[in-house]
Amino acid sequence: MRTMTRKTGFILSGAVAAGLLMSVAANGAQTPNPGEKIMVASCQGCHDLRPIQTSAMDAAGWTKVIDTMIKENGAEVADADKPVLVRYLALNFGPVPDGPGKEILLNTCTMCHDLGRIKSARRSAEEWEETLSSMLNEGAPLSDEQFPIIHGYLSRHFGVPD
Repeated sequence: MRTMTRKTGFILSGAVAAGLLMSVAANGAQTPNPGEKIMVASCQGCHDLRPIQTSAMDAAGWTKVIDTMIKENGAEVADADKPVLVRYLALNFGPVPDGPGKEILLNTCTMCHDLGRIKSARRSAEEWEETLSSMLNEGAPLSDEQFPIIHGYLSRHFGVPD
């Protein structure tokens, strides 16, 4: 009986290890978004991600920028790739509401987070306060004067619906 227990334990340990390895391999093998691949290949050869992160444009705005980059700067984006790139940029770096706090969001929060993540968060005012406090503990460059402004902006525009 004791041999059976060791054997069963060995088999279970092997199964768990195999499952973990498969999970890690599957997560590591995720393919990037096609729009992200186009952005990396076509945009980041000339500039870093920062101008994209802080632009917050809608699809029409991104289309105009892409057309300008192709025409004036020689960016290489295939015609078939433009709608994919525009969709990706509008979703992940799209417009946010105007108002006090928008500039803080674009210049501080986007240093680590894309706008898509921020816009989809939907937190209560208390949860935004906790999130901002956590970000301060992580080193976010947010001043005491900026804290209530960005807190109000996030709570107002990306709060939990009533």
